[in-house]
Formats: sequence, structure tokens, C-alpha cells
Amino acid sequence: MPTTTTTQYVVPAIGDEPEVVEDASLAETSAAWTGLKAAATQLQSLQIKDGSVPDAADHERAADLVAVISASIAALSPAFPHDAEYHEALRADFARWAADGFGVPDFLDSLVLFHPERHRFNGIRHLVVFPMTTQNGSASRLVEAVLIEVIWPEFVAELEAGDYSNALFVPIRFVDFTPGYDTNSAVLFPETVATRSIPTFTWGAIFADREAARFRTVVRAAADTTGLELPDDAARLLTDQALAERTFVMWDLIHDRTHMRGDLPFDPFMIKQRMPFFLYSLEELRCDLTAFRESVRIQRRLEALGEAELSDADAHLLEHARLVQYAVLFDRIFRFALTGSRVRNYDGLGGQLLFAWLHQHHVLHWTDTKLTIDWPEVADSVLALGKQIDELYWRSIDRPKVAHWLAAYELVTETVTPNPASVWARGPQALPLDGPPRALTDAILDDEFPLSMFYEALAKKIGDVILSTEGITGTSHQ
Repeated sequence: MPTTTTTQYVVPAIGDEPEVVEDASLAETSAAWTGLKAAATQLQSLQIKDGSVPDAADHERAADLVAVISASIAALSPAFPHDAEYHEALRADFARWAADGFGVPDFLDSLVLFHPERHRFNGIRHLVVFPMTTQNGSASRLVEAVLIEVIWPEFVAELEAGDYSNALFVPIRFVDFTPGYDTNSAVLFPETVATRSIPTFTWGAIFADREAARFRTVVRAAADTTGLELPDDAARLLTDQALAERTFVMWDLIHDRTHMRGDLPFDPFMIKQRMPFFLYSLEELRCDLTAFRESVRIQRRLEALGEAELSDADAHLLEHARLVQYAVLFDRIFRFALTGSRVRNYDGLGGQLLFAWLHQHHVLHWTDTKLTIDWPEVADSVLALGKQIDELYWRSIDRPKVAHWLAAYELVTETVTPNPASVWARGPQALPLDGPPRALTDAILDDEFPLSMFYEALAKKIGDVILSTEGITGTSHQ
């Protein structure tokens, strides 16, 4: 086959029709996928942040690349019959984008036909192509292509069909991807796609394999560095990728649905609202601690029944309920706390808060340069922190917005020491309470809650390990 060679990728020549693929399990090794991936990657170099191709001199080349992408989608689509309508609309969106001169792309017509939430079967695959950003990855709406596989074990299906319904949640793993996902991005959300409007009440997909792989890498390094002796179940998580993936699926299922549940004093998800970053910290931590709490509840209920009374699905559920607790604890206090910059790092603060809470309640100890944890005390202590956040939310239903902000700051600073230079730390009398709420947000320092000396030292030891997890997948970790 004639080819056009770039510095990194080989793009099929225009007019070459790739061989049709009918087996999704072979998609990533097919010429159609290789050509699609190469063409999309080269097209990215012609696009700018909004997804358009502004230079008219590049339009002929862009049209050629779009032709390769479209032909590749057509060749791959028979392997994904459940996505046939989406793929047909996708090719139409690409054709229209090219015909209109490669302005800002609008792929709403194809996006609304992609429904992975309707096909939650373990191992089913999807071919996804969109001009889009990738959260914690690419901030530009470039054409990305990704092959994904759904993770949907039986015990999760039963859990979701019962008390933990979450019809729009789609746990997935990577098969292959273009550069936008060779990053820290671990989600696939419809709102990242270039469209004229954002669809409401749509699915959300989370790459559990990436979550599990980076968890295993970072927690192993942290445990080795701090001398933490792991319980047997926790140690299993670090040696078994599939087990860790299933554990993260259960965690994510409960976390994701929690954003819409509980005594909420504000709009769920706080989308496009400008507010102090520590409020995002508390919301994300609330959802994680809810997953922890529900896992404790499930564990205690099933253990009370006795092993002989458990079905196979219940036995798997019990196993993973125990593991979710370790996953939440270790991912939060080790990886979350040290990942990312110190600029309004809301997930980092949640990890700092959990660590400090356990330390100050004498459940976690850093003594003689060794980290130890009183395991029988962990569950109740973590649940107590969750109750504190739930109480804050419940009381704030009756509070004005700014009063809620002040109460939330007080909750955090009771445990985590704020920056000595902080205006907020001086109390309400030092804040511009008579002005717009924006002034209060502006008064928060980028690093309002600096790392403790413990975390500063740990960051020096495992910082490179955390950075090494960029682009990691369950397969690459093996």
C-alpha cells in the first residue's frame, strides 16, 4: 500500500480503502485503525485551540486526512454494530466540517447518537472519534480517536440494578488512543466534544484501568517510602490489575451518583460557578467518603449474613466492598494529595484533609520515620469526617452563599493549616464581605493550604513516580 510518511506516523494515501474489520477484538491491530490514528494525529497539527483549521493553505491536506479518517471509520464500523448510527452521523459531520471550510467544528449530530450507556456489557468495545478536549490532558478541541472496552462485572451490574442505580455511568478501559489521551486524562465526557450546544443528562465514561494502574504505581512507591505495612487485601490491589479495575468501578459507580444525592445546598456539580476551590475539594471528598461509607455498610451487612448464606455475586460484592475502602484511603492520602500543581488543587486538598484528620484523631501515625495505621479504627474515623461534611451541607441549606463559604473554610481549617499569608485565615473581619462574592474568591491564595512538612518530604521521594504515570494504562502497567 502506498503511504505518506510523517515523522511519527504513517498515513495511508488518499484513495486507498482499508480492509473492512468485522471483529472488534482485532480492531487495534488493523490497517484501518492504524490509518485512522495516524490521520487524526496529523490533522491535530493543523488545528488550533477551538478545533478549526484557520490556514487556507492547510485545507487541502486537512481534506485528505478527513477522507482517510472517514474511510477508516467505514472500514471499522462493522466491528461495532451497536455504534452504526453514530458512525454514519460521524462521517456526515466530518464531511460537513470539510465542506464548510474547516471552521469551528460542530459534531452535535453524531454525539447525540453515541450511547455507550445503553450497551453496558462486560468486554463490549466502542470506536470513538470526536474533535474534543481531554480533561487533565489536551485543552484544545482536536480530533481524537480512542478505542475503548467496557468493564461491567456481574456484581457491579447487580449493585447498579439495586440500591445504587446510575444509568448514565460507563466504566471503561483503554485499548488504544491518539495523543490527547497520552496524558493524565481518565474520563470521556460528552461536554468536552466540540458542539453548538451541550446535550443534557448524558452519559459519562471513566477509564478505570488508568485509575487502577496509577493507583498501584503510586501507592506501592508511597508504602515502600514510608515503611507502611499493608494488610493482605490492600497488597492484593497492588499486584492484580483486574482486581483493582473492578474495585475502582465500584468506587466510581457510587461516587458518580452521589453528586446528585444528599442534602445539597447548591447546584449539583457546581458547573460554571465561580467559587472558592476548597468547596470543590469538599464536594469531591464527600462523594469519595460516601463510596467509602456505603462500602462499609455493604461489608457489615454481608458479613452479618455469614459466608454460607452469600451468593457468588454477594461474595464478590463483599470482597470489593472491603477493597474500595483501601482504594479510597490510599488514593486520597498518597496520590491525590501530591498530584498536580499547587494552584487551587482541590483534589490535592481533599487528600491533605483526610490524612490530617486521621493523624489528628490518632488513627494514622508518623513515628520514628515509619507510617502506621490502626486498622480497626479507620472505618469509623473516616465515617466521622464524612458526617462533618454532610452536616455542613445540611446546615448550609439555610445559609446565604457567603455564610456557607465561611463555614466550609472553618471546617477545613479546623484540620488543615492555611497559608500564613492568607487573608481568609484572619477571619471574616479581614474579608471584603460588603462586596461581590467574586472578591472573596479572588482573595484566596493559589496555594491557600500548602503541603505539610510530611507531604513536602514525601513529594521529593515519589514525585517522579507520580509524573511517570502520565499516559499509563492497565496494559502498559503490566
